[in-house]
Amino acid sequence: MKKMRWLGLPAAAALAVVVFALTAGIGSARTTAAPSNTTPPKISGTPQVGQQLTTDNGNWNGTTPFTYTYQWRVCDQNGANCHDITGATTNQYTVASGDQGNTLRVVVTAKNSDGTDSSTSVPTASVTAGSGSTGTGTTTSGCPKLAAGASSVAIADVASPARLQITGVTSNPSVITRGTGLFTVTVHVSDTCGDPVQGAQVYMTGVPYHMVSIPTQQTSDANGSVSVQMKTMAGFPATPRQQLLVLFVRASRQGDPVLAGISTRRLVSLRVNLHG
Repeated sequence: MKKMRWLGLPAAAALAVVVFALTAGIGSARTTAAPSNTTPPKISGTPQVGQQLTTDNGNWNGTTPFTYTYQWRVCDQNGANCHDITGATTNQYTVASGDQGNTLRVVVTAKNSDGTDSSTSVPTASVTAGSGSTGTGTTTSGCPKLAAGASSVAIADVASPARLQITGVTSNPSVITRGTGLFTVTVHVSDTCGDPVQGAQVYMTGVPYHMVSIPTQQTSDANGSVSVQMKTMAGFPATPRQQLLVLFVRASRQGDPVLAGISTRRLVSLRVNLHG
């Protein structure tokens, strides 16, 4: 009997160790949580054309570390009817001429391994004119003010020395082949301050001629875009090794000289694959 009790002690001790090991971690597991904002971000700086604004991240609860992304927005004088400012995605923003008379806000998004959350700052005061402003909604650059909630400026409000710009050209299909008959070309027009322009007259043709049809001149829409349909002709392809289809594109204002004023011209190219 004494020997059996002696053998039983190690067994009981081992059982105790196992139980301790299984229960020791209870209540000590790492708590994880997605970001949750407690204080919204705050913008510092003077809301004036040409001045630089900076945002902090605000305060957040949740599992650290966080990573942050930013999106600046322009809003009406009450801080409503906001839209994103293209390319304004850092913690600093230089106030543009088109912001004059509006307010600005910033959306800060926090992300960790458990999720994401966003918080929006309170609006700034109304943006005031900088030293280069005419005081009429257009700066000495000739760029009109983009109204809060609007996605483009009107062609009639663009004045010299500002000019139109062709800022993007895409096609559908994206690659022109021997078998391509009809294809659609979309052109995006903005002013030299980067705002899309509504009402610009867009003309395009292939170079050299007789490769593709010449569509009628079209007018850019509220997003600054024009889509036209073209078709390949007997002159396409120009050579058996052709890899690009070159288009001459022009944007102008109706009634203006097409080679003067605020008009612009650009050669662009579409991909060609004659073996596709």
